[in-house]
Amino acid sequence: MKIAALALATTFAFTLFAPADALARPLRNGGKLLLTNGISSLEGASGGGLTPWAVIAGNETSDGIGLSGHGTLVEVEDYDYQSAGVAIGIRDRLEISYAHQNFNTNDIGVALGLGKDYAFSQDVIGAKVRLAGDLVYDRMPAVAVGVQYKKNNNGAIVRAVGAKDDEGVDYYASVSRLFLSRSILLSGTVRLTKANQLGILGFGGDKKDAYGVQFEGSAAWQLSRRFAVGGEFRSKPDNLGIAREDDWFDAFAAYALNRHLTATIAYADLGSIATVKGQRGLFLQLQAAF
Repeated sequence: MKIAALALATTFAFTLFAPADALARPLRNGGKLLLTNGISSLEGASGGGLTPWAVIAGNETSDGIGLSGHGTLVEVEDYDYQSAGVAIGIRDRLEISYAHQNFNTNDIGVALGLGKDYAFSQDVIGAKVRLAGDLVYDRMPAVAVGVQYKKNNNGAIVRAVGAKDDEGVDYYASVSRLFLSRSILLSGTVRLTKANQLGILGFGGDKKDAYGVQFEGSAAWQLSRRFAVGGEFRSKPDNLGIAREDDWFDAFAAYALNRHLTATIAYADLGSIATVKGQRGLFLQLQAAF
């Protein structure tokens, strides 16, 4: 039911906010400036690695349909994370995304009573609509709203650690702008969420089981047409009594190998995860976009 409602809502939003002649214009491939579609966030939405931006997946403009796919690896001190996903961009207005996430506890799984290499997994289905403005070509910044339905596949375990549910929905709004003359991108996102560690540890908890407002931001400097560096911040809820949750930070570099392939490396500080402090390490991603 939640997935059907998500599909219905995004179809309605596209119909409402798309230009009146959008469906009548012929489709054309490509057209975006390099790097302006962003990369894929951990939850599959286009933007930065930690947070979505008000951009739409793929290389399409308002006259096309685009597609992107990503593979992401995060290696921190005691855990590792992998995700893979795809996203479709429709006329640079509507984005539909899917990501499958795996979080491996490695040796810490033994200390947590789960067993060595116990892995949590989660599926995320998302939708985003750009409501107004444009990242590059409009005086008004790009403004988008999005929703992400998350289903954790380890319900019994996340409830055992204090989570109230194994599924949840995040809602967010993003504002993004590329100041082309200065080659600087700024983006901010406000998110409503109950998710513990993105939902990998479930939703809600013994400390709090209500939606909280979280803030996310990105800043990037495009050193050339192909190469950009920057940093991100993402505030996090702290719902579980058993495991404090810290805010996240990263410093990244993204390079467009060609029009279709972007490689990203980042140093990420994820703080305390599942009772273990100091989780810092590398974020690596390869994204293909058409």
